[in-house]
Amino acid sequence: MTLLKLLVMLLALANVAYFLWQRDLRGSDARPEATPATLRLASEGPAGASERATVKSDAPARAPGGAPVALSEDDRSLLTNVKRCVTVGPFADVSQAAHAASTLRASGYDPRQRVAEGEVWAGVWVYLPLPATRAAADQLLARLKSAGIEDALEMPGPSEGSVVSLGLFSETRRAEARVAQVQALGFNPALADRKRAGDVYWIDIDLKSTDAMVKPSDLAGESGRIVRLEVKGCPAPGASP
Repeated sequence: MTLLKLLVMLLALANVAYFLWQRDLRGSDARPEATPATLRLASEGPAGASERATVKSDAPARAPGGAPVALSEDDRSLLTNVKRCVTVGPFADVSQAAHAASTLRASGYDPRQRVAEGEVWAGVWVYLPLPATRAAADQLLARLKSAGIEDALEMPGPSEGSVVSLGLFSETRRAEARVAQVQALGFNPALADRKRAGDVYWIDIDLKSTDAMVKPSDLAGESGRIVRLEVKGCPAPGASP
């Protein structure tokens, strides 16, 4: 009898243990999985939206196709204040440079004059090739002088050899008149620019981004005078243009 009671008690304890094990197993299956926490910006909206941040760009906004959109007043002011330096010249003497500076100042610029070593255009040179023989050269000179071209003379040419110079002209009308005079004698004169070395004058100007580029033709000075000017970037401090 005692053995039977002991067997019944062992069976009862086994049933209780099995019941508790089944309850724990069902509880663990129903427990929800932990979801990792996610940080979002307040402006990104509710959870589930894609996590992205908006970066502010310093570049100007551009319309479709790459065209820039209209600028604000502050942006336009920044662009207007951007300056670039250009230099105009070279001028042969200080009076020419002063006249050009006065013209630029009247147009709203603030010119600065400086002097530098270099070459300046001296005029258009009209000349004829020198004949091969001495006799022919003397005959040509005599004929030119008898036609009123008193300044005709033999001198070194623009390249190797000598030529018969017919004059150096700084005005278009005078150079054209001399060419026509020599052509009327049956000759075909040549033309070349002549330069001289020495002190020349330049005018530096600070241009804003809204300023138009300076035109050398606007600084011609005397009417009809030939001008050989150029506009380029200002040299570095201490350098020659």
